[in-house]
Amino acid sequence: MVSRDKQPYKHHANPSILASFRASLSGLGYALANERNLKVHAGITVLVLIIVGLLGVNAVEASLLLLVTGLVWCMELVNSAIEATVDLVVGEQLHPLAKVAKDVAAAAVVIAALVAVSVGLLVLGPKVWHVLAILLGLA
Repeated sequence: MVSRDKQPYKHHANPSILASFRASLSGLGYALANERNLKVHAGITVLVLIIVGLLGVNAVEASLLLLVTGLVWCMELVNSAIEATVDLVVGEQLHPLAKVAKDVAAAAVVIAALVAVSVGLLVLGPKVWHVLAILLGLA
C-alpha cells in the first residue's frame, strides 16, 4: 500500500485549507456551469426553499429536506466526477466497463432523487394540500 506522502499525484495537492476550499468551489462552479442535471437540481432546490419559506416547516422537517437535498447534490457531483474520469481514461473509445461505471453512478443519482422526492412529498405534501384546500374552498 502506498502512503499518501508517496503517491505520484501528491504535487497536485492544495497547499492550504483555503486553497482546498477554493478548489472545491471551483469544482462546484464548473459543475453548475456545465452539468445540465445540476442546473435542474439547483432550480428544484430554489423551488423547495420558496415553498418552505411560504409554508414554514419545523426544525426536524427542515433538517430532513436539507439532508436529502444535499444528498442529491453530492450524488450528482460524484456522478459528474466519475463521468469525467471515465471519459479521461477511455477517450473516444467505447468500453463496456465505462458504460457500467457511468450507468451505476447515474443510478445512484436517480435513487437519491427518488428518496428526496419521497421525503419532500411526505414533509411538504400535507402542507401544500392544506393550502390548496383552503384556496379552493374545500377546507
